[in-house]
Amino acid sequence: MVRLNEIRAGERSVDLPAKADAELYFIGRIRTPWTDRLTCPRQGRGDGPTCRIELSPPWEQGLDGISQFSRLEVLYWLHESRRDLVLQSPRNDGQARGVFSLRTPVRPNPIGTSIVELVRIERATLFVRGLDCLDGTPLIDIKPDRTLFTPLAPAQSGDFQVGDAG
Repeated sequence: MVRLNEIRAGERSVDLPAKADAELYFIGRIRTPWTDRLTCPRQGRGDGPTCRIELSPPWEQGLDGISQFSRLEVLYWLHESRRDLVLQSPRNDGQARGVFSLRTPVRPNPIGTSIVELVRIERATLFVRGLDCLDGTPLIDIKPDRTLFTPLAPAQSGDFQVGDAG
């Protein structure tokens, strides 16, 4: 079970930098049935509850054309997550691993992503299935699911290939 600000056996925290490097514009809020981290699912499901993505002015016009996509990638700020753990023990067994080898919400920049199914659109609100975040989560971005696209150009000589040394 996840406990707020718990440090488990084998985990390690670091001091955070004094200043952030970038600015984010939250473009809306996500509305889900989950109000605390203990009840929130660890991964969204396509058969999960219908949730709302509510865009704020002036971002509503950015939804123009989005109805042609059945799946969307949603990026959001995990505003209640710790940011200082570099080693984590997800099974609470003392076997810690690096944060970048995990899909944990506890990370230096707690950006969450979900691939969601678009159910319907009403004005500046998207109704979707597949989210796994708390009610009121700040929205960073929405993109069509990249797996719906074919590459723009064929592979060319000199392109990086998986398995290449580098």
